[in-house]
Amino acid sequence: MARPRRRRVAFFFFLTVALVTTTILPAAGAQGATEADVLIAFRDTLRGADGAPPGPLRNWGTPGPCRGNSSSWYGVSCHGNGTVQGLQLERLGLAGALPDLAKLAVLPGLRALSLADNALTGEFPNVSALAVLKMLYLSRNRLSGVIPEGTFKPMRGLRKLHLGFNDFSGPVPGSITSPRLLELSLANNRFEGPLPDFSQPELRFVDVSNNNLCGPIPSGLSRFNSSMFAGNRLLCGKPLDVECDALGAPRRGMSTMMKIAIVLIVLGLVLCAVGITSGVIGGRRRRKPRRAAAEGMPGGDQTPSNPKLNTAPAVNIENAASTSQPRAAAAAGGAAAAKRQRRDEHGRLVFIQEGRTRFEIEDLLRASAEVLGSGNFGSSYKATLCEGPAVVVKRFKDMNGVGREDFSEHMRRLGRLSHPNLLPLVAYLYKKEEKLLVTDYIVNGSLAQLLHGNRGSLLDWGKRLRIIRGTARGLAHLYDELPMLTVPHGHLKSSNVLLDGSFEAVLSDYALVPVVTSQIAATVMVAYKAPECSAAQGKPSKKSDVWSLGILILEVLTGKFPANYLRQGRQAGTGDLAGWVQSVVTEERTGEVFDKDITGARGYEADMVKLLQVGMGCCEVDVDQRLDLKTVIARIDEIREPELAAGAGAGEESSSSS
Repeated sequence: MARPRRRRVAFFFFLTVALVTTTILPAAGAQGATEADVLIAFRDTLRGADGAPPGPLRNWGTPGPCRGNSSSWYGVSCHGNGTVQGLQLERLGLAGALPDLAKLAVLPGLRALSLADNALTGEFPNVSALAVLKMLYLSRNRLSGVIPEGTFKPMRGLRKLHLGFNDFSGPVPGSITSPRLLELSLANNRFEGPLPDFSQPELRFVDVSNNNLCGPIPSGLSRFNSSMFAGNRLLCGKPLDVECDALGAPRRGMSTMMKIAIVLIVLGLVLCAVGITSGVIGGRRRRKPRRAAAEGMPGGDQTPSNPKLNTAPAVNIENAASTSQPRAAAAAGGAAAAKRQRRDEHGRLVFIQEGRTRFEIEDLLRASAEVLGSGNFGSSYKATLCEGPAVVVKRFKDMNGVGREDFSEHMRRLGRLSHPNLLPLVAYLYKKEEKLLVTDYIVNGSLAQLLHGNRGSLLDWGKRLRIIRGTARGLAHLYDELPMLTVPHGHLKSSNVLLDGSFEAVLSDYALVPVVTSQIAATVMVAYKAPECSAAQGKPSKKSDVWSLGILILEVLTGKFPANYLRQGRQAGTGDLAGWVQSVVTEERTGEVFDKDITGARGYEADMVKLLQVGMGCCEVDVDQRLDLKTVIARIDEIREPELAAGAGAGEESSSSS
C-alpha cells in the first residue's frame, strides 16, 4: 500500500511544480522589463483625437522616467529612490476604451494614478492588481456600468478615490469604505440604493450629490455639508433637512427644522414690529423737549454757513462686523444667519483643483503667515494651515478687467492647465475690491532670490541650463493651450520663475492679462516692456513673451538685474539688458558677460555662448527678425547638458569660469 501513496505524492509534487512554474515565469518576465518599458507600453495603448498617443507623451524615451525624485517625462512623478510614484495624465483628450490598468501593477512604487478630464469610455477597470495604490482619479470621463461589490477589497490603503462626472450605475460597492479613506467623490453619476456605512475617523471629504441614492445617510457621514448629498431625492437624515420615517424613507410633510425656522422668522418679525412701534412712540415723546433745548442753546441755529452734522463715530471694520452681525442674526432667527452673513462678507474660496484638501477663508486668516513679497501688482503670503501643506496666497487689488462671471471662467480655464513647469492654481476668491489666488508653496523660492540674494553660487551651469529649458517648455505649453491670448504669460520674469526641490523651473503669475485693466497691464506687465510696445501706439505681439524669455536668459547668464538697465524714454533695444550685452559682445569682451558665480562651466564655455546667442535672438528689436518660440526650444535642446560633476571639483571650476 506504500507504493501507491508514494506515486500519489509524486504526482501532487509535480503538479505543484507545474502550477508554480506557470505562475512565476510570466511575473519574472514582467519584472525583467524596466519601468520605462512598462510606461511606454502603457502609453502605446492610449489614444488621442488623432488615434495616436497624445503629443506630450510622445517625448517619453531615454533616459528613463526618473532621476532621483525628479522626472523629465510628462505627467510622471518619482520617489526619492528613483522609482515611479505617480502618473498624472489629465486633460490630454484621451478617447476610446479605458486601458488595462493592471499593466501598471509591475511598478512597485506607484501610489497615485489620474486619468481625469478625458473622454475615456467603458466599464470600471480591474484594479485588484493595484493593491498598493493610494490615489485614483477617473473623474470627468464617459465611464459607465456597475462597479462590482468587491472591487476595492484588495486596496486596503486607498486614500483618495474620485469618480465624479461619469455614468456609473448600480449600488455603491461596500468595499469602497477603505479603512484609510480620506476623500471620496461619486458626484454626478447614476448610483442607486443605500450608502454603505462609513466609519473612518480620518474621512474629510465626501461628495455623492446628483445620483439616485436612497435611504438614511449613515451616521459616519452626518458631519458633512448637506450640499454633498443634494440631488438624491430619496435620501434622508442628517445633514439633510429631511427626516426618515420608520422604513428609512424620507418623511413627507414639513420637517422639524423647517418648522423651527418658520417660528424663529415669525418671532423675529414680531420683535422688529415691537421695536419700530416703541421707537415711534418714544420719538414723539422726545420731540418737544429736544426742540425746546435747541431753541435755548446759543448758536443753535442751522444755516448754510453754519451746518450741523450728526456723524457716526469711526468704527474698525472687524469691530463693525462683530457688533452688527448679532443684531442681523437675531432678526433672521439665530446664529446660523450670522455665520452665513460672515461668509458673504468675507467671500468664499472656489477650488478648481480636484482632490485637493478644502479649507475656508477663515482657515487662512487663522493660519500663521509670512510675507513673501510685495510689488506694484500685488502682495504674496505663505500661509501654514493647521492641516495640510503650506500654500501661497496672492492678493491683487488691481484685477478688475472683467466681471465675476468672466473672471471665474478664466480661472477655471487656468485650472485645467497641467504641466510640470507650470504652478497649478489651487483656488481663488473673487471680491469686487480685491482678488485672492491660492497656489502651492514651492520650497526653493524664486529664481530672482537666488540670483540676486548672494546665493548665485548655488546655481551651477547645469542648473541654469535646466531652469531655462524648463521655463521655455512651460511657456510653450501656455502658447499651445491658450492660443487666444496675444501674450499667454504676460509677466515672465525671474521673480515669477519658482524653483522646486530639484531646482526645476515652475512658472507662476501666468495668463493674467485678460483679467486686469489695460492700464495696469501696460504699466506693470513685463511683456509690455518689449520694444514693440515703446512706440506711441505700440502694443504687444505674439513674440512679446519671447522677448521676456530672452531677457530672462540674459539675466541667468549674466547675473545682472534687468531693472537696473531699463531707462525711461529709452530708444528701443538700447537701454535694456540686451543692449548692454550687445555692447559688450561687440567690443569682443564676451568673457566679461557671464556671471562670476557660475560654477561647473569648465569645458562648456561654447555651450554658454550658444545660449547667450539664443537669448540675444529672443531680444531682437525687429519682431520679424526675433526668434519664434519653437525655434528657441529647438536651439536650447541642442545644447548639451553637463554631466553631474563631483562635489570635489565644484570650487575648482568656479574660478575657471570667470
